[in-house]
Amino acid sequence: MAIIFHERSGIFHLTNDHVSYLIRIMENGQLENLYYGKKIRDREDFSHLHDETARPHLCVSLPDPSMLSMQYTRQEYPVYGTGDYRTPALTIRQENGSRISVFTYESHTIQRGKPALEGLPATYTESDDEAETLEIRLFDKVSSTALILSYTLFEDLPVIARHARICQEGDAPVLIERAMSCSVEFLGSDFEMVQLSGAWARERYVRVRPLEIGLQGVQGLAGTCGGAEENPFLALKRPHTTEHQGEVYGFSLVYSGNFLAQTEVSPFDMTRVLMGISPESFAWKLEKGETFTTPEAVMVWSDRGLNGMSQVYHRLYRRRLARGYWRDRERPILLNNWEGTYFDFNEEKLLQMARKAKEVGVELFVLDDGWFGERNDDFRGLGDWFCNTDKIPSGIGGLSRKINEIGLKFGLWVELEMINMDSDLYRAHPDFVLRTPDRYASHSRHQHVLDFTRQEVVDHIHDMIAKILRESEISYIKWDMNRYMTEPFSAHLGADRQGEVMHRYMLGVYSLYERLTSEFPQVLFESCASGGARFDPGMLYYAPQAWCSDDTDANERCKIQYGTSMVYPLSMIGSHVSAVPNHQLSRTTPLETRGAVAMFGTFGYELDLDTLSPGEMETVKNQIIRMKKLRRLIQTDSDFYRLLSPFEGNETGWICVSGDKSRAAALLCQRLNKVNASWLRFKLAGLEENTSYRVTFEVGGITRSFTAFGDELMYAGIPVEREDLLRQGGDFAALFYELEADQGVSMIRGF
Repeated sequence: MAIIFHERSGIFHLTNDHVSYLIRIMENGQLENLYYGKKIRDREDFSHLHDETARPHLCVSLPDPSMLSMQYTRQEYPVYGTGDYRTPALTIRQENGSRISVFTYESHTIQRGKPALEGLPATYTESDDEAETLEIRLFDKVSSTALILSYTLFEDLPVIARHARICQEGDAPVLIERAMSCSVEFLGSDFEMVQLSGAWARERYVRVRPLEIGLQGVQGLAGTCGGAEENPFLALKRPHTTEHQGEVYGFSLVYSGNFLAQTEVSPFDMTRVLMGISPESFAWKLEKGETFTTPEAVMVWSDRGLNGMSQVYHRLYRRRLARGYWRDRERPILLNNWEGTYFDFNEEKLLQMARKAKEVGVELFVLDDGWFGERNDDFRGLGDWFCNTDKIPSGIGGLSRKINEIGLKFGLWVELEMINMDSDLYRAHPDFVLRTPDRYASHSRHQHVLDFTRQEVVDHIHDMIAKILRESEISYIKWDMNRYMTEPFSAHLGADRQGEVMHRYMLGVYSLYERLTSEFPQVLFESCASGGARFDPGMLYYAPQAWCSDDTDANERCKIQYGTSMVYPLSMIGSHVSAVPNHQLSRTTPLETRGAVAMFGTFGYELDLDTLSPGEMETVKNQIIRMKKLRRLIQTDSDFYRLLSPFEGNETGWICVSGDKSRAAALLCQRLNKVNASWLRFKLAGLEENTSYRVTFEVGGITRSFTAFGDELMYAGIPVEREDLLRQGGDFAALFYELEADQGVSMIRGF
């Protein structure tokens, strides 16, 4: 690994065993992106990769005879108005109203390791040998504003993490109207764009479309990243790239607020990628001596297809984004009471559910909504974080200790960023709400958003929930956020600061997370937002797992979890078995399928076990035994391969393979049963070709097994009997395969 600066040619080369990234200081002092892709051999001068020619309407940046034009240059961090008419990465409005900036090179530093981003989530290193960081300082002489571009190259992965800092060094303030986290330009537009889009209960569906001249992208303006509709991610892949072959570039934003991920193709087939905070309704006033830091963008290059890109994100985010006590630990198997009781429960009912959960091997009991204030429905109580002793006479402290005595850990649901108007908190502090003066305050689910731009609001919420945590035996917190943000106006900020509200809100949320995770380091935090409406890397820095979707139907979860795995590791995917008919779709799927799909995530149950038959209870016990056996493999010690896409066919398939390739767990699901169907082969991936594996699976309660070498399992595949799928339920049936290497068995190759 090396970040090399060739002083004579003014070229930076960021390179490791996988990737190269080239930046050039141009003749006008601005930066040019010369190359990004597969590793190339270093040399003193790559200036020949600069493209320049005379064109109509050419606007040059240097005196004759130069033909250097910003419109036709692959700029590293472009601004608008000095000859480039494409979308900029940075726009700064100065005191005289001008938005023209020219940032030229002043200096740079190269250091081992990776500095933290103050107040923001980001990837990290645990030793200086894991990465190198380049910081390039640019300066605009007219506004006296400094721009620092930061690049961290990880040693063992094709990963470059980027962010920017804008520092005002002049006496006059400036207004930042746009500040992207990264900008990359490609020569050519032979790409397809991959995005993760959807809606509530169908989050992160995989969408692919070819690039065309003009703008294409995704944007989140809901205040909760992209909400359920968009995820802060896009990838550019070559048209013939598949899951396992071909070139792809991934872009992921470590942020939980409004974002923009955009491509722009010029009429000359130049492709510009921008990613960062959405400029819509954003403006940040920067006084002398102040610095604004953008969120981090994580760029991944792969020549092993989309699955290769995903595996890089999984390894990085699992080990160098998630932090703390739970990062490398197996997740506890839980039972959540929500779909079993909703608001209708009392202390004895909860204890009965916990006893039943203990019988089947559950490890953690989670009390969901309805335990606080006057919370008997969703009209009231949010913000009153004290126990409703009419429902729970012994309080949360007493209940948690009783649950512990049963032999289970105890967890609790909260929604700390929200308030109902019918609450003690609102009656005491109506000014705590984000709302625009003299306009109707929109509500969603009868709730409003607290003004987390204000330190006193964050402090108030912290003090209430920290008191509960100190006085109780709580091992898990499910942190929900059940509405998008509207009327984002803070009475705490002046008129010239209202464009800062959405970002300052996220900084407030992050600060509360940081305080609570620091004070209670062994509590497992799970992020949630009406299901998967805030499933982003920023949240996962504080909460190492997130509720993937409120839709717990096993068939729909195949799509949701398949799309989520494009970026996020299985240890971060909250997945539960729920009752049937499913509460979101009224669909009935086999219990075996529900369990098999949920195992490829954190795993748990969201139902009342008392409603199950003795046979179903036995199935649940066996599922929990299997998950305890496999969860380290699935959650912390494997590479994940997507095999069959639910967006392309009737079947879904994937596999987890241990790092040493000695163990694996694979899933095959079908949507609908087929009559007189054609043959089906389930081809695996990631195995060792020359190793013999014993493959075990269950059909109709009967365990079967066979042995085969890895090459046969991957290239010829497992013959799937249609009758076996029928025995597993037919429609929405699943087959779960466990693989273990036969020790000492290998194949001798001959001619």
